[in-house]
Amino acid sequence: MYSSFHLFLHEQILLLALRDKEGTIDMNINCEYPIAGAIIAELLLNHRIKIDESKKRKLADLIDSTPLGDPVLDECLEKVKKMKKRASLETLVTLFSSVKNLKHRLAQQLCRRGILKADEDTLLFIFKRKIYPEINPEPERELIEKLRGAIFTDNSDIDAKTVVLISLAQSFNLLQIVFDKKEIKQRKARIRQLINGEITGKVTKEAMEAMEAAILVSCIMPAIIATTVTS
Repeated sequence: MYSSFHLFLHEQILLLALRDKEGTIDMNINCEYPIAGAIIAELLLNHRIKIDESKKRKLADLIDSTPLGDPVLDECLEKVKKMKKRASLETLVTLFSSVKNLKHRLAQQLCRRGILKADEDTLLFIFKRKIYPEINPEPERELIEKLRGAIFTDNSDIDAKTVVLISLAQSFNLLQIVFDKKEIKQRKARIRQLINGEITGKVTKEAMEAMEAAILVSCIMPAIIATTVTS
């Protein structure tokens, strides 16, 4: 948790993906999928769902439908509640990533927190688009320093939430946006150890499930995206 701003994982993903000054996301970044993975992790960490490990295909069970107070999380939780049968993690990713105006809703939440500013610019002198430049860099600075401490040191006391974020950010090329590409490449082995769960402090069952779910999402979705693009 951060000293000034308590950001959910899905808010952290968007904050990392947005260009600070431009307030836009690179067209090559499909951030809906890591956001969806982050939402699943939050529901696990907050004891709203659990993963059934008894079958080959991991299914999610609803264990508590009490709202968490975050509009996007609560909407996704309601979607799980309304399901007639248990869903796989892949199904949840697809469902959550298709929430209407997902990126804009999260950006607007960060605007209300005083981190971003809602604005508008013109693309190719014709098309208007919404942009969200950063006006308070402190939350992202704290977030990046936490990631830096996990990746660029040999510290072994890394909390599960940070590992979840690294798993998703690495697989969707967000770390290469935040840090120097050569530096990230040099720490490839360290990142692999982190996302494989080899370097963690004491974690709860829900935290371990969240880590595993994030890793599963980060492995599956890039392959699905690649298949969609090439077909």
